[in-house]
Amino acid sequence: MPRPTNGVRTPDAIRDAAIEMFFEHGYEATTLREVASKVGIRVGSLYNHISGKDELLSSIMLGIMDDLLAAQRAVIREHKSDALGCLRACIDTHIRFHADRAREVFIGNSELRSLPPKDRRRVVTKRDQYEKLIRGLIETLAEEGIAQVLDPRLQTYAIVAMGTHVSSWYKPRGPLSLDDIVGTYTAMILRQLGVDDPTAGRGAATGAPAATGAPVAAAHAS
Repeated sequence: MPRPTNGVRTPDAIRDAAIEMFFEHGYEATTLREVASKVGIRVGSLYNHISGKDELLSSIMLGIMDDLLAAQRAVIREHKSDALGCLRACIDTHIRFHADRAREVFIGNSELRSLPPKDRRRVVTKRDQYEKLIRGLIETLAEEGIAQVLDPRLQTYAIVAMGTHVSSWYKPRGPLSLDDIVGTYTAMILRQLGVDDPTAGRGAATGAPAATGAPVAAAHAS
């Protein structure tokens, strides 16, 4: 990574270096000295931007959840008059986000216990909010007679887990395109819900905006 040349770039460079090193080596095994070296600054200079390593981890994990929630809320606003179209678009966004932001998703799912208690509660609250968005769509489909819902909470967990799992194996140069994966997972989810949707599983994007930028993933935490 090039040496930062100004204070505007440095915070982003620190965060990017932390994401890379937490992903590759784990939070506990990574030192701030190593992060500073990766960025190209002295370790003492890190404290001009952060209070400590735990702040870096909290920033990454809260940031990924904020981005995921914002992406799904935008989709829901766009499709608020069409519950089925909204669910399909949310699945699209969910899968693409976890594929595109895989390193942060991995950190989010593996380092929850490393967070300070206050920030851990904040992350869990955001995860619960995210699940509530998806569960609300499932319940709406059931109320409208479109879906056959056995247990909305468990079916929400299944959808969340699919996206989280994609982040662990998806490769942009792999045999399946992201469009194919989204189409197949959409078909699987709708079949599980007993939804008759002839547009599912064609391997085409649903029209939902792809997430920009990498999990928390948002696997459920109890």
